[in-house]
Amino acid sequence: MPGLHECSLYKKQEELIKEINENKEKTELQKNAEISNIKKYEICQCLACSHKCLIQNENTGICGVRGNKNGLLYLLVYGKIIAEHIDPIEKKPIYHFLHGTSTYSIGTVGCNFRCGFCQNYDISQARKFLSGKEKTPKEIVDSALQSNCKSISYTYNEPTIFIEFVKDTAILARKAGLKNILVTNGYMTKEALDFLQLNKKESLIDAMNIDLKSYNEEFYKKICGAHLKPVLETIKLAKKRKIHVELTTLIIPGENDNIKEFEKIAEFISKIDKNIPWHISRFFPMYKMMEKHPTEISVLQTAYKIGRKAGLKNIHMGNI
Repeated sequence: MPGLHECSLYKKQEELIKEINENKEKTELQKNAEISNIKKYEICQCLACSHKCLIQNENTGICGVRGNKNGLLYLLVYGKIIAEHIDPIEKKPIYHFLHGTSTYSIGTVGCNFRCGFCQNYDISQARKFLSGKEKTPKEIVDSALQSNCKSISYTYNEPTIFIEFVKDTAILARKAGLKNILVTNGYMTKEALDFLQLNKKESLIDAMNIDLKSYNEEFYKKICGAHLKPVLETIKLAKKRKIHVELTTLIIPGENDNIKEFEKIAEFISKIDKNIPWHISRFFPMYKMMEKHPTEISVLQTAYKIGRKAGLKNIHMGNI
């Protein structure tokens, strides 16, 4: 049913209560208080992203699209596609996977980040109206095939928040010979990546472009409303599972444009795999950061040189 679909990745009240009762570090008073709240507000816990929101009845998580209805968690935008386009795969950006092909790109409203520089803020930060054209996974796959696309990209907003629709579509896409691509902020949980496994050895996801927005915890807390560590863990786990990974860093003047940032990011990438492509993109004034100036190209060139010095083999400057 488009628009309302019970989520797969969450803990119900009984699971939360069991965990509380088994916690040996809490007093009986603390346990009783927590259990009382869970029952009173019919709380459940989402496990799709690393916020792991505890959601009261008739409320949604931070993303705005995963909502608690009488103790059950529902994806409120299942099959409600707000953006649907045929793109060159390089636009994602993905440069080292299916190069020169088209990808069928889809997204919904909502996001689990609050980035003040988001270029798709009109859909990612939408909360009041969960709009979108109703499409089934089969219709998405059929459209991709008819458009002569070689892949489907789950993009425009954060695909983790509509992961159940991603999985249902990805299964059909795989059967039809299409590849599956996530364009993501990387804030998904291990449970989410596990959920997207076809089997123990193979993921339904063939490629990911993951935003490594900064190597600074304060940047993630202040600008994104999140934390750095889960993103780093997603990058490492995706590579371990043999998913093709490319990384993107949007360089914002006065926020993440210093040499130490570049060195830390380059070192992190090089320790995993020097062949991982690193896209360093130029910032232009957007959304809540209209007062800032575009990134100087010389700053991108500095980041490029630092990446090369760290041994990175595939560095691309974008938006220039």
